Amino acid sequence: MNDSQPIFLQIAEKVENDIVEGILEEESQVPSTNQFAAFFQINPATAAKGVNLLVDQGILYKKRGIGMFVVSGARQKLVEKRKEQFYEQYVVAMIREAKKLGITTAQLSEMIKRGE
Repeated sequence: MNDSQPIFLQIAEKVENDIVEGILEEESQVPSTNQFAAFFQINPATAAKGVNLLVDQGILYKKRGIGMFVVSGARQKLVEKRKEQFYEQYVVAMIREAKKLGITTAQLSEMIKRGE
């Protein structure tokens, strides 16, 4: 856990990471809010807030009386979301900085290829 982000967001991000990395497969059950609460030593309501965030985003669904499960197609949905975030956070910022420094598209492309 880190102090720079609310705990419930960190829990949601952990579940997202596990889905993207294939640790949690589609249609598999995710840990319960009580398990998250015990593991992270937090209030179950905080853990539930992180899990419910993913339910609201269509990443998890609830089977009444059984628990939370990963939605079919969740991994692809998360990968697409993260690609868009990557573009916004890194690519757009890189292009802006390159323009400020007078770096051409060809030069920027060459720099990227050099880093591979």
